[in-house]
Amino acid sequence: MQLSEQEIIRREKLNKLVEMGINAFPAEEYKITDTTESIKQDFSESKQVKIAGRLMSRRIQGKASFAELQDSTGKIQVYFNRDEICTGEDKTLYNEVYKHLLDIGDIIGIGGDLFTTQVGEKTVLVKNFTLLTKSLRPLPQAKTDENGVIHDAFNDPELRYRQRYVDLTVNPHIKEIFVKRTKLFNAMRTFFNDAGYFEVETPILQSIPGGAAAKPFITHHNALDIPLYLRIANELYLKRLIVGGFDGVYEFSKNFRNEGMDRTHNPEFTAMEIYVAYKDYNWMMHFTEKLLEFCAGQVNGNAESTFGEHTINWKAPYPRVSMTEAIQKYTGFDITGKTEQELFVFAKSIGIDVNETMGKGKLIDEIFGEKCEGNFIQPTFITDYPIEMSPLTKKHRSKEGLTERFELMVCGKEIANAYSELNDPIDQRERFEAQMTLSERGDDEAMFIDQDFLRALEYGMPPTSGLGIGMDRLIMFLTDNASIQEVLFFPQMRPEKTVPQIELGEDEKVILEILNSQEEPFSLAEVKERSQLSGKKWDKASKTLTKNNLVKVEKIEDQVLMKLV
Repeated sequence: MQLSEQEIIRREKLNKLVEMGINAFPAEEYKITDTTESIKQDFSESKQVKIAGRLMSRRIQGKASFAELQDSTGKIQVYFNRDEICTGEDKTLYNEVYKHLLDIGDIIGIGGDLFTTQVGEKTVLVKNFTLLTKSLRPLPQAKTDENGVIHDAFNDPELRYRQRYVDLTVNPHIKEIFVKRTKLFNAMRTFFNDAGYFEVETPILQSIPGGAAAKPFITHHNALDIPLYLRIANELYLKRLIVGGFDGVYEFSKNFRNEGMDRTHNPEFTAMEIYVAYKDYNWMMHFTEKLLEFCAGQVNGNAESTFGEHTINWKAPYPRVSMTEAIQKYTGFDITGKTEQELFVFAKSIGIDVNETMGKGKLIDEIFGEKCEGNFIQPTFITDYPIEMSPLTKKHRSKEGLTERFELMVCGKEIANAYSELNDPIDQRERFEAQMTLSERGDDEAMFIDQDFLRALEYGMPPTSGLGIGMDRLIMFLTDNASIQEVLFFPQMRPEKTVPQIELGEDEKVILEILNSQEEPFSLAEVKERSQLSGKKWDKASKTLTKNNLVKVEKIEDQVLMKLV
């Protein structure tokens, strides 16, 4: 393993701690009495506290030092004084351990008394400290120059998503997104549980990937010697439970779709689906808008959220617009009664990329997606989808060729999909067979025929309405994040590029040693002068370090600085 100069230095410090008999990774419990948040909320002078967290900054001034400790609830200032910590003649704990062997990023436990500084800062006077974990890699540290410009902030998206543990440490405000995410799940569970519905779990590995039109991931079960699919939806299993006698079931499910990735799609995502017996899609629309109004209040404290330039009002009720009306309004074209060929020609005429594998449902979906979706900013129910788009949905009770389905649009994106569920097994079989015909034409998202699900319907499923909500997309709208990667702890990433192994010569090591001798950057001229390298050696060594991203040279105003990356 190729170590950076700073990583080598930290390991050397670790060895010195071991030689002093200090365990840098102790196993015993460290009992904490307070957090940074509880201290600030219930502050009283001279109160004794015991806290733990990560050392994030420090300013050493001889025998005293102000530092900043960060735990899961925030940051607080701590004051180290040599004579408070080392009450006897032996000052090693402060002079050697604290000043020279601890680093920014180390996790320590602190016992001490509270006091307020002359400038009004709530502070912990350290009476004793314990090293709980030695950090062997340096944290990225942002610095603000005299003009207020921030340098070296950890804000590169790829690095942040790949190293979320660093992102959460140095950008603690990011944690609020995931706190709100959990609040959303808790709010939804509360709403469903209070309504009397039952949370369940269904299989992730499925013999048939049903319940949605999507391309699945395929795996193989060795013992059974059969192909299996990661689920694309949990719909058909939840409906089986309605057949089995449950009146209302819901599940938060991890779903997987082997399709493209972009700012609103991740191959692994979380959906919530709920099915309620003896209801229809009209009832579900009312239920959905009350649910989302409740969730917005629980997450953000009111029924509004900001998303980019838009303020979204989640307060019920929401407008209802049929798909036919939406397409006619934004394209001037009436899809009622149109043949597949007529839809194909029209889609081509307005510049939509379509092909011969697409049936009527796919063509209508493309027209709506390209020309209509983006116009719906405030929560709006798009209703009454054509039958070709909805193979699991009941035919509309009064409108020929349509189904009792709605999708909820917000800021031009779908976040919810719901039906009056198809419970006629004969009709359902015909719909599945129509999907198989599309599959034979080359549509790799067409649904499979699930014979066991058809058998379940033949035993009888009561009239039912179902709802699916994309949880990741919903939390994007509630936290003002345009990228799905921002609301997933660990989004899917391309394989990490391997760092090339480099051999450092003595000249490169001399430069690194100078730069490591203080936290602040040096002027380029000073590093060159202190290295005592000839012009040729300096050019070669500095070029090697910058080329391999070990040091950075930058100009700030009239000064050229060199610093460690």
